[in-house]
Amino acid sequence: MKRSPKPAAPQKLDIRSVAARARVSIATVSRTINHIATVDAVLAARVWKAVEELNYFPNTQARALVSGRSRLLGLIVSEITNPFFPELIQEFENVAVERGYEILISSTNYDPKKTESCVRRMLERKVDGVAIMTFGIEELLLDRFAVSDIPSVFMDLGPKRPSSTTLTVDYKQGIDEGVRHLAKLGHRKIAFISGPLRLRSAQTRKAAFLESLHAHKLTANDAWMIEGDHTLDGGRDAMHRLLALKQWPTAIMCSNDMTAIGVQHVLFEAKLTVPQDFSLIGFDDVHLAEYTIPPLTTVRMSCKDLAQAAVASLLSHLASDDTPHARSSAIPTRLIVRQTTGAPRKKAAAK
Repeated sequence: MKRSPKPAAPQKLDIRSVAARARVSIATVSRTINHIATVDAVLAARVWKAVEELNYFPNTQARALVSGRSRLLGLIVSEITNPFFPELIQEFENVAVERGYEILISSTNYDPKKTESCVRRMLERKVDGVAIMTFGIEELLLDRFAVSDIPSVFMDLGPKRPSSTTLTVDYKQGIDEGVRHLAKLGHRKIAFISGPLRLRSAQTRKAAFLESLHAHKLTANDAWMIEGDHTLDGGRDAMHRLLALKQWPTAIMCSNDMTAIGVQHVLFEAKLTVPQDFSLIGFDDVHLAEYTIPPLTTVRMSCKDLAQAAVASLLSHLASDDTPHARSSAIPTRLIVRQTTGAPRKKAAAK
């Protein structure tokens, strides 16, 4: 039996192959692949076309040795189980890859030991910059990034350093829109389920809610201010506490969507309906919020906005020019009205 000839071994490609295909110098290919902004746009387009046609994969380790940079951005988040953070990671990766960077992800789970491990991993892998998109992180550990001259960007409040930027979320805007929306529907008895109040972000959201109540001449009832933990179980437990009260609110705002979804589950089990018995508003606008039954009214904090602002900030610090860097960047929030809010019943809700 005649054997068929062996398939030819795939041709080994390198930067010279790309340069020959694009009809440019090796230096131009190198500068283009490393996203040097001064490369002529026409030549850069020819290089990227050659890279695509040849299916060429740059040797990132070799590039790091030559440039002295890892082309790696670190991302530290609080937890992976909350859908907000996977969505944030996806957006961050999309933006970073577009700019020629890979990402290294770590989660703290609010644990100081895990936080220290996250920081150590970032330093060992020599990340070019790190985004700390978490809450309650130990600032003393983060001084190690400054000592190593690694740019950093923080969510909400961060240490003031020349190489750091803070992404300031406008919690007040979205939460005030939510309270105004409920007030226009006729609600005067509004509860709030916060996140863990040891976290500054949870304190800020609660403060924004109380300030908005005051602005709309509504009274805060201390019994309806429940501390949760930003989880489904926390939302469930908080709603059980509200239902155990003699007097119920007619509407509930939650510090995040996971809390609100936990609340919905308890109301379903108690044969109470949303929004007929209780109006409900979440915060974050995770993708899942559109698919709850009924779909959740929530305050949107855009993961895409956060990711774009974080990567842009880190890359501005890494740029070789002397352009002054912004010390903070504002992240807007806004109310997304779906089907969990409506007018209260004519008679105030009572147990």
